[in-house]
Amino acid sequence: MKELKKLIVNYNGRTVGYLAKINDKMAFQYDDEWIKSGFSISPFSLPLSDAIYKDGKYIFDGLYGVFWDSLPDGWGELLVRRMLAKNGINFDALSPLQRLSIIEKNGLGALEYEPSESLKSVSYDLDLDELSIEANKVLNDDYNSADLDSIYCLGGSSGGARPKAHIIYNNEEWIIKFPCRIDPADIGQKEYKANLLARQCGINVNEFKLFNSKICSGYFGAKRFDRTKNGKVHMLSLSAILETSHRYFNLDYGHLFSVIKEISVRKDDMFEAFRRMCFNVFYHNTDDHSKNFSFLYDEKLKGYVLSPAYDLTPTPDKIEHSMTVNHNGNPTEADLLMLAKNFNLSIKKCKEIISKIKFVCAEEHSRGLG
Repeated sequence: MKELKKLIVNYNGRTVGYLAKINDKMAFQYDDEWIKSGFSISPFSLPLSDAIYKDGKYIFDGLYGVFWDSLPDGWGELLVRRMLAKNGINFDALSPLQRLSIIEKNGLGALEYEPSESLKSVSYDLDLDELSIEANKVLNDDYNSADLDSIYCLGGSSGGARPKAHIIYNNEEWIIKFPCRIDPADIGQKEYKANLLARQCGINVNEFKLFNSKICSGYFGAKRFDRTKNGKVHMLSLSAILETSHRYFNLDYGHLFSVIKEISVRKDDMFEAFRRMCFNVFYHNTDDHSKNFSFLYDEKLKGYVLSPAYDLTPTPDKIEHSMTVNHNGNPTEADLLMLAKNFNLSIKKCKEIISKIKFVCAEEHSRGLG
């Protein structure tokens, strides 16, 4: 791939700013027109100004977290590595700018980068069962016999460990998940049930569905909340906002509440976060790391709001939560209420939330379904 010194960062057809390499450091500056009518794409690290920002974190190869969020990880990074290797390119030798340049239109969030260099060469015509089989060939290092072009076309921008495909369903963009080699065959059905329970608990989850399969109990799919009929929605993970990797389990739910208090323009987001925290505790979803919480920029409200909940699955083999509650990796109800007290939330309302979620989850676990 050709060497890159500069990228243009775009948002729904508008220029946000410019990423460039300056004296061996990655730098970012907003475009003048964006400063007049745009918004901060990372409220704490990149305030809306004409400054040149060049203090990106070493853990993000010198980038700021908001741009690192654009890059695929887990399954998506694996696909990128395989596709580059197929084209004779070493992923580890690429600069951050080069990696961003190969992000395609279905990348997470709204930011796009140019010049861009596409690695895609085909569209797909495989059904979901065939996609699952081909995806697991890649996971099992049997990618020479896999339909890598189709798999990459559908999932090359994904995050998370499980194989995913970005598809169009009912003229809308959806993400479908497939079991990986360490998952039970019914993992899709488990996640579907977890989302049903979360909705029953009053949690904001986006539209979801269990897609039919002939080889397993079904594939979990969710409509993308970073896409609307009017365009893409800017999305920023908690880890990106706080400039820390989700692989470092160094955050507490108190950090989430602090960010909501600082940037959210929706009044109920504090209680929404409290519901999710309680659900994760009582449902034993301990994979609640800082990339599993995100914020969306709401054009109508002119500010950030907590995104719908996602990646809700029980993780019984993981003994501690990725994010602590009141600095406890195995939190109690007392820890939940202490956080409520620390952030001046109505204790009465929080106790009602705890009671409801605890009852729903206990009932589910008693049936052996959670």
